Amino acid sequence: MTDIDEPTQLLCQSNKADTMGVKTRDGDKLGSIHAFMINKRTGQAVYAVLSIGGFLGMGKAYYPLPFRLLAFEATSDSYVVTIDRRVLEGGPSWAANAPLFDQAYADRVASYYEVAKEDLTLG
Repeated sequence: MTDIDEPTQLLCQSNKADTMGVKTRDGDKLGSIHAFMINKRTGQAVYAVLSIGGFLGMGKAYYPLPFRLLAFEATSDSYVVTIDRRVLEGGPSWAANAPLFDQAYADRVASYYEVAKEDLTLG
Protein backbone atom coordinates (compact mmCIF):
# COMPACT_ATOMS: atom_id res chain seq x y z
CA MET A 1 0.00 0.00 0.00
CA THR A 2 1.29 3.51 -0.82
CA ASP A 3 1.12 6.74 1.12
CA ILE A 4 -0.29 8.55 -1.92
CA ASP A 5 -4.06 8.95 -1.92
CA GLU A 6 -5.59 7.98 -5.23
CA PRO A 7 -8.68 9.79 -6.49
CA THR A 8 -11.85 7.95 -5.61
CA GLN A 9 -12.79 7.83 -9.28
CA LEU A 10 -11.59 9.16 -12.62
CA LEU A 11 -14.91 10.60 -13.80
CA CYS A 12 -16.18 13.88 -12.36
CA GLN A 13 -19.93 14.35 -12.18
CA SER A 14 -20.70 17.74 -13.74
CA ASN A 15 -22.92 18.94 -10.90
CA LYS A 16 -20.09 18.17 -8.47
CA ALA A 17 -17.39 20.02 -10.46
CA ASP A 18 -17.13 22.78 -7.84
CA THR A 19 -15.46 20.34 -5.48
CA MET A 20 -12.52 19.89 -7.89
CA GLY A 21 -9.69 22.08 -6.66
CA VAL A 22 -7.37 23.99 -8.98
CA LYS A 23 -3.77 24.82 -8.11
CA THR A 24 -1.04 26.93 -9.66
CA ARG A 25 2.10 25.41 -11.13
CA ASP A 26 3.76 26.20 -7.78
CA GLY A 27 1.19 24.12 -5.88
CA ASP A 28 -0.74 27.06 -4.40
CA LYS A 29 -4.54 26.75 -4.17
CA LEU A 30 -6.06 28.92 -6.90
CA GLY A 31 -9.77 28.13 -6.81
CA SER A 32 -12.09 25.44 -8.08
CA ILE A 33 -13.86 24.31 -11.20
CA HIS A 34 -17.18 26.13 -11.49
CA ALA A 35 -18.33 24.35 -14.65
CA PHE A 36 -17.20 22.42 -17.68
CA MET A 37 -18.15 23.61 -21.16
CA ILE A 38 -18.94 20.44 -23.11
CA ASN A 39 -19.00 20.15 -26.91
CA LYS A 40 -22.46 18.69 -27.60
CA ARG A 41 -21.26 16.83 -30.68
CA THR A 42 -18.19 15.14 -29.23
CA GLY A 43 -19.06 15.03 -25.53
CA GLN A 44 -15.58 16.36 -24.74
CA ALA A 45 -14.86 19.12 -22.23
CA VAL A 46 -13.52 22.04 -24.25
CA TYR A 47 -13.36 24.69 -21.50
CA ALA A 48 -13.26 24.68 -17.74
CA VAL A 49 -14.69 27.72 -16.00
CA LEU A 50 -12.57 28.43 -12.95
CA SER A 51 -14.00 30.11 -9.87
CA ILE A 52 -11.43 32.24 -8.07
CA GLY A 53 -11.70 34.30 -4.91
CA GLY A 54 -14.79 35.39 -3.12
CA PHE A 55 -16.22 34.72 0.29
CA LEU A 56 -19.60 33.11 1.02
CA GLY A 57 -20.51 33.27 -2.66
CA MET A 58 -19.73 36.98 -3.07
CA GLY A 59 -16.84 38.55 -4.95
CA LYS A 60 -16.01 35.51 -7.05
CA ALA A 61 -14.54 35.87 -10.51
CA TYR A 62 -15.00 33.30 -13.26
CA TYR A 63 -12.36 32.52 -15.87
CA PRO A 64 -13.04 30.33 -18.92
CA LEU A 65 -9.89 28.37 -19.64
CA PRO A 66 -9.27 26.05 -22.59
CA PHE A 67 -9.29 22.59 -21.04
CA ARG A 68 -5.93 21.72 -22.58
CA LEU A 69 -4.32 24.30 -20.24
CA LEU A 70 -5.22 22.16 -17.24
CA ALA A 71 -3.35 19.07 -16.11
CA PHE A 72 -4.95 16.51 -13.82
CA GLU A 73 -2.84 15.65 -10.78
CA ALA A 74 -3.95 12.31 -9.39
CA THR A 75 -2.00 12.56 -6.13
CA SER A 76 -4.03 15.60 -5.02
CA ASP A 77 -7.17 14.80 -7.06
CA SER A 78 -7.06 18.32 -8.48
CA TYR A 79 -6.21 20.27 -11.60
CA VAL A 80 -3.06 22.30 -12.13
CA VAL A 81 -3.17 25.38 -14.35
CA THR A 82 -0.23 25.05 -16.73
CA ILE A 83 0.09 28.81 -17.33
CA ASP A 84 1.22 31.61 -15.05
CA ARG A 85 -1.45 32.88 -12.65
CA ARG A 86 -0.94 36.48 -13.84
CA VAL A 87 -1.72 35.42 -17.42
CA LEU A 88 -4.90 33.71 -16.25
CA GLU A 89 -6.03 36.67 -14.14
CA GLY A 90 -5.47 39.04 -17.08
CA GLY A 91 -7.65 36.92 -19.35
CA PRO A 92 -11.32 36.94 -20.22
CA SER A 93 -13.50 36.75 -17.11
CA TRP A 94 -16.73 37.89 -15.51
CA ALA A 95 -18.00 38.54 -12.01
CA ALA A 96 -21.80 38.65 -12.07
CA ASN A 97 -23.30 37.88 -15.46
CA ALA A 98 -21.77 35.20 -17.61
CA PRO A 99 -21.37 36.20 -21.26
CA LEU A 100 -23.00 34.28 -24.07
CA PHE A 101 -20.38 31.64 -24.84
CA ASP A 102 -20.83 31.84 -28.59
CA GLN A 103 -18.28 31.52 -31.40
CA ALA A 104 -17.09 35.12 -31.01
CA TYR A 105 -16.46 34.73 -27.27
CA ALA A 106 -14.80 31.33 -27.75
CA ASP A 107 -12.54 32.89 -30.41
CA ARG A 108 -11.63 35.69 -27.98
CA VAL A 109 -10.67 33.18 -25.29
CA ALA A 110 -8.65 31.07 -27.74
CA SER A 111 -6.85 34.14 -29.08
CA TYR A 112 -5.96 35.35 -25.60
CA TYR A 113 -4.47 31.99 -24.60
CA GLU A 114 -2.96 31.42 -28.06
CA VAL A 115 -4.60 28.02 -28.59
CA ALA A 116 -6.43 26.60 -31.60
CA LYS A 117 -9.95 27.92 -32.02
CA GLU A 118 -12.85 25.54 -31.52
CA ASP A 119 -15.59 25.33 -34.14
CA LEU A 120 -18.83 25.92 -32.26
CA THR A 121 -21.11 26.22 -35.29
CA LEU A 122 -24.17 24.05 -35.24
CA GLY A 123 -24.22 23.33 -39.00
